[in-house]
Amino acid sequence: MTAATQIKIGDKLPEGNLLEYIEVATGTCSIGPNKFAVSDLTKGKTIAIFGLPGAYTPTCSAQHVPGYVKLADKLKAAGVDEIWCISVNDAFVMGAWGRDQKATGIVRMMADGNADFSRALGLDADFSKHGMGIRSQRYSLVAVDGVVKHLNVEQGGKFEVSNAETLLAQLGK
Repeated sequence: MTAATQIKIGDKLPEGNLLEYIEVATGTCSIGPNKFAVSDLTKGKTIAIFGLPGAYTPTCSAQHVPGYVKLADKLKAAGVDEIWCISVNDAFVMGAWGRDQKATGIVRMMADGNADFSRALGLDADFSKHGMGIRSQRYSLVAVDGVVKHLNVEQGGKFEVSNAETLLAQLGK
């Protein structure tokens, strides 16, 4: 898949790595950032992934992440093993944002710091006019064993189809 080709239903997720900052519950130490191969994490699992332009941005913080945190139990009851939030931020920012959003242990806050994975999905976007550089488009998808089964890509500036409610409805719950 080239960078110009947007992933579609039936495609295998591209090879790539994501970073996650993991805190240790006992003590003051943390582990991370940790690099994970997407292919290893998705093997044999159903993963709900939502991508968004940036940590601490208004729609992302007020609606996108909170919706997935709120409906996590229902998504898991519908067969989702893990929920990932992917953003073009570093792992430290994603970890801090996850704590602020009360997403720790509910939604994995995955960093795509250089937009490599977003670019490989064909879902990168240039937010330079907003001073944000290359980011991710807003989207959601469900991958089963690394293969895309549902995909919802927002039109520029919208938040209508990548929310948790839409993904849950697509899963039949």
